[in-house]
Amino acid sequence: MAKKSGTKKQEDTTSGTLAVHRRARFDYEILERVEAGLVLTGTEIKSMRTSSASIGEGYARFRESELWLYNVHIAPYDPARENHEPRRPRKVLLHRRQLAQWRELLETQPRTTIVPLRLYLVRGKAKVELGLAMGKRSYDKRESIKEREADRSMQRALRHSVRTP
Repeated sequence: MAKKSGTKKQEDTTSGTLAVHRRARFDYEILERVEAGLVLTGTEIKSMRTSSASIGEGYARFRESELWLYNVHIAPYDPARENHEPRRPRKVLLHRRQLAQWRELLETQPRTTIVPLRLYLVRGKAKVELGLAMGKRSYDKRESIKEREADRSMQRALRHSVRTP
């Protein structure tokens, strides 16, 4: 008789992406990315599971030696009696060395900021993908549009070209 193994395979219970900051890649040049945790209340995490979050206007700032996420909207959870403030500042959880490195980069490089790029759940924990970003100027944005249009026209031409053997 074959012996059954006593270990069960761990399931990945990733729920996927809850919110995306779509304009970030257009408005900013992303220099570096990092995954960080968030300190949330119970009603906030329940509301996020119903995909009631928006990070389009969000940004992160240092307050003393900690990183805080501002202007991220997590809608109130309707079944709850006591709810959270939708746009309250939320603490970001990062390693101390990573915080020190990003603080130094913010102080030394001009026009840099920290923006949330994506909000998602991993094994029931709320995570945010933060990007160290440099703001683009209007002529940089025009260059991005020109490059995108050129890529599209090349792809279109390749698709419609007839290959002869």
